[in-house]
Amino acid sequence: MEFNVPDMSCGHCAGVITKAIQQLDADAMISIDLPAKKVTVQTAQDRQSVAIALTEAGYPTN
Repeated sequence: MEFNVPDMSCGHCAGVITKAIQQLDADAMISIDLPAKKVTVQTAQDRQSVAIALTEAGYPTN
């Protein structure tokens, strides 16, 4: 699943996002494209759960 994360702008942001997703699913595969502000996640969790985790970490998706 892919998320647009408009507030993601640097490596620190990517780290916070990665940590938030890994807390939800330690086995998640995460790919971050900073210039495009996109996060791709392969996880057993549903899309809504991942979106909530991102929002709670301070990075709402659109």
